[in-house]
Amino acid sequence: MSAELTIEDLIVGDGKAAVRGALITTHYRGFLADGTEFDSSYRRDEPFQCILSNNRVIQGWILGLQGMKTGGKRRLWVPAALAYGERQIGTMIPPNSDLTFEIELLEVLTRDD
Repeated sequence: MSAELTIEDLIVGDGKAAVRGALITTHYRGFLADGTEFDSSYRRDEPFQCILSNNRVIQGWILGLQGMKTGGKRRLWVPAALAYGERQIGTMIPPNSDLTFEIELLEVLTRDD
């Protein structure tokens, strides 16, 4: 995996675009570099809601989801430096892990809504 964030649009949405500070609702799957799935909102059957800002989600999501439109699906290859860095997260994500996410953007709410 490269040292930079890589973004691939699987489906280009046609709805409202995600911006920093927006409340977003997504479905996602997260994978380690070896392909092991470490998390999935689909498996929990519960969409994930978060504010697209520091201290809410990893930098890779903040950078990788801005401009993505509702209805879209995107794959992000996130280097460890833009994920959890040297921290171990639970039992599934070792330190210095590059991560891959498949993210479906369901809704974007901004302060203007």
